[in-house]
Amino acid sequence: MRKLIFVYNAKAGVVNNWLDIAHKIVSPTTYECDLCTLTHGNFSEKQIWKKFRNTDLIDMEFHHKDEFLKKYKSKWLPKYTFPVVLISDKQGLQPFIMSQDFKEIDSVEGLIERIEHFVKQLDANVQD
Repeated sequence: MRKLIFVYNAKAGVVNNWLDIAHKIVSPTTYECDLCTLTHGNFSEKQIWKKFRNTDLIDMEFHHKDEFLKKYKSKWLPKYTFPVVLISDKQGLQPFIMSQDFKEIDSVEGLIERIEHFVKQLDANVQD
């Protein structure tokens, strides 16, 4: 079963969440999580993203970087630069959207389109 694993370049927890909110408001150009910027406003998740991630298009899993590193801890885990979106399948974890790729995605709609395109390719390959 394939799924996408989204890893935000942020740490879990209430205090870290408030620090991220403050950083996004005070100095948005230096905020280091482009995935957060795409999917969340200053205080909450964007409605279009929330609606999309609740679809059954593909399984999706979401983690802060510290949660991901704890859950997937392995000596064979590559060193990722966060944020990152990974494909999890029977071959293991493979990159789908790397940190630098987020610079090319200018909106949450663009992120959704990229995911939908990927799923369509998967569906086409299954039918072949």
